[in-house]
Amino acid sequence: MNRINYLKRCYRLNIKRSYQSQVVTHGVLRSRLEKTTKQKDPVIQSKEDAHNYLRKNSQFIATVDPLGLREREDGIMSTIFNEFSSQEAEHLKNTYCQNVAFDLEHLNDEDEKAWLYHQIENSSFELTKEKQKEICAHLLKSQVFENFLAKRFPTLKRYSGEGAESMLAMFEELFHISSKSGTNEVMISIPHRGRLALLTGMLNYPNKALFSKLKGNPEFHSSLRFIGDVSSHLTSSTDLNYNDKNIHVTMVPNPSHLEASHPVIMGKARSRFLTKQQAYYNGENENSEDELLNILSIQVHGDAAMAGQGIVMETFALASLPHFEVGGSVHLVVNNQLGFTTPHERASTAGHSSDIAKMISAPIIHVNGDSPEDVAKVTKLAVDYRNKFKKDVVINMLCFRRWGHNELDDPTFTNPAMYDVIHQRESVPDLYKKKLIQDGVVTETEIESIESEYYALLDEQLKDADRQVEPAWKPFEDNWKGIQQASHQSASTWDTGCDIDLLKFVGARSTCFPDQFNIHQHLEKTFCEARMKKIESGENIDWATAEALAIGSLLMQGHHVRISGQDVGRGTFSHRHSMLVDQKNNELYIPLNHMSKQQSGCLEVVNSLLSEEAVLAYEYGMSIENPKHLVIWEAQFGDFFNGAQIIIDTYIANAEAKWLLQSGLVMLLPHGMDGAGPDHSSSKIERFLQMSDSKEDGVDSDDVNMQIVNPTTAAQYFHLLRRQQIRNFRKPLIVASPKLILRMSAASSTLSDLVPGTHFKPVIGDSSPDMDKIDTVVFCSGKHYYELAKQRTKQSKQNVAIVRLD
Repeated sequence: MNRINYLKRCYRLNIKRSYQSQVVTHGVLRSRLEKTTKQKDPVIQSKEDAHNYLRKNSQFIATVDPLGLREREDGIMSTIFNEFSSQEAEHLKNTYCQNVAFDLEHLNDEDEKAWLYHQIENSSFELTKEKQKEICAHLLKSQVFENFLAKRFPTLKRYSGEGAESMLAMFEELFHISSKSGTNEVMISIPHRGRLALLTGMLNYPNKALFSKLKGNPEFHSSLRFIGDVSSHLTSSTDLNYNDKNIHVTMVPNPSHLEASHPVIMGKARSRFLTKQQAYYNGENENSEDELLNILSIQVHGDAAMAGQGIVMETFALASLPHFEVGGSVHLVVNNQLGFTTPHERASTAGHSSDIAKMISAPIIHVNGDSPEDVAKVTKLAVDYRNKFKKDVVINMLCFRRWGHNELDDPTFTNPAMYDVIHQRESVPDLYKKKLIQDGVVTETEIESIESEYYALLDEQLKDADRQVEPAWKPFEDNWKGIQQASHQSASTWDTGCDIDLLKFVGARSTCFPDQFNIHQHLEKTFCEARMKKIESGENIDWATAEALAIGSLLMQGHHVRISGQDVGRGTFSHRHSMLVDQKNNELYIPLNHMSKQQSGCLEVVNSLLSEEAVLAYEYGMSIENPKHLVIWEAQFGDFFNGAQIIIDTYIANAEAKWLLQSGLVMLLPHGMDGAGPDHSSSKIERFLQMSDSKEDGVDSDDVNMQIVNPTTAAQYFHLLRRQQIRNFRKPLIVASPKLILRMSAASSTLSDLVPGTHFKPVIGDSSPDMDKIDTVVFCSGKHYYELAKQRTKQSKQNVAIVRLD
């Protein structure tokens, strides 16, 4: 028996495993491996029973697997249709038993479910001949493109989309529908698989620029400092024209860490709403809901990563939360039914990798990737659902991977049965072109013309690739005009002080609340009254007050500020209280958003869900869309940033070097051995210092990958926050923020420390000792200064100077 028949026999026997363990395998219980869930045969007593059975079980009935390896439940089908007329039976067979299946029974909202079933069973979808030709052209060009790269760059790991080309039909239909429904911006996050074909085939990324990079030439202008990235991480931002309307399409850069880019694109989409003052940021006018259609977020997943990466669950958890929702995302799972070498059954306990979306009650539509037209059909349904309900929806496109994980890898070592099937079958573009020729939509001559002309075009562009190539993407445009790369020759000092009248105004307004507001009695005394005394005296400006003055002054100058993290409204150490809660009705009030009718900036206070990775990625996405948005993420304790280490390693620490993407994101990491014990004491400053590209043999300029600080006074913190927005460049700021000195009087400042002419001091010298007696200089950072100064006084050490490295 050959391997194909053997595998099919296994599936008939309901042994749903690509790997078989007929011989005892160390670490595996064969009885557990072969255990299956046996469902009772349904009782069909009426037309309604039969109809419901089809609705609930289409994923087990329909031919959604292009390789034919998934078991189908068709034993009862012969009796199901006895309940219907021949016309009804034919309609239901076409709806539920062909290339599309629906998984909707988990939906919590019965109205949504009813709407979906009505659309599925009553809406007709027919592609025009012109649209069929467009889809066919995209698929054929993709195939020519992949074959061209294979021939001209045979050692390139291009992570082709061969086997998943119908993904292009999804994007073609999505752009078409979006232009009709009022969407003017589409934001895409997509991993490596098929990325290059999408970029060059549909998103206007010049083939010549790609070929130039593959030949080893720089992808940006020589005047810019960068190191670049691999070709499978390239990106694009372009205008497309559909139905005589422009749609701006942005593909966010992705690292090799799968799924990490999805919360980034959500944050970028959210930030775009803020920039345009739409939807969540337009004052709840009557157009708010409609404005959610303006920006559409698309997330493309691989099947193994969808099932395996924890950030997927975290990102889904953000989807409908206040301050994180983006009006719903459309998800496409490019389901190869295989990870690198591991089959689905060994990587997920779910029937489909898309089952994770059930946690947010998202509709899931399964579709056979061999049918581009059905992929286009379900795309319309998915976008229509998203536009109506403003919620996430998932398309699970079952397809295959023509080669190994990359084209140099041999998948037959570990997946021989699957690849026996794959190597014997035709490609998706070839199947579709044959269908259209047979249907009389196109001729063989037209097909040959598309293929030969595109190959000739690629050939010509390859010849030109060694000439001066215009960069495919230019930084510092649109919102980023006026921003530039930081100087690599010197470190600049920026006057970040404010007029004292503005400081007093902001300070006073930061404690105000409406007369009818029921504030907590303790806060009225220790927060509002105490802060007013500090503002009036100009003395004892503590950490929280300095933060409020920095943020409030930026709001008055037109910058938007967002602070996000676990419990940031109050602050882990109950010091911030930027968000007041009415003690009788739980109403929220943010004083800094009500300072003046003339203020053009607003503060968004976001008590996030209990996650670090997806939330930090989201806030990073917020920060890269507009330099006028100050985005702050605070860890509950500094130790907990390690839950987001991937985002720090792949975006925050090196995105500018790889992609020329600047970010002014601020990370506040409470730090200090202040009685909290393990996991609550260290922001691991040493890790950030190790990740920094700070020089070891010279003085740093402004051009470091991130700036790491351990400020010792409230004024220093004030200037740091304002400096993030005042400078003409952006850098991530890592703050080892305090615990003990949040309220320490010695660490407080005066309003005179914050006026024009003042600035952040990287080094604070010691002005107290008699310089003639100094024979010892101690360098330190953070709260250690106060302990050392205390001991110096106690021991009368007049020969010791203490220098702070903030």
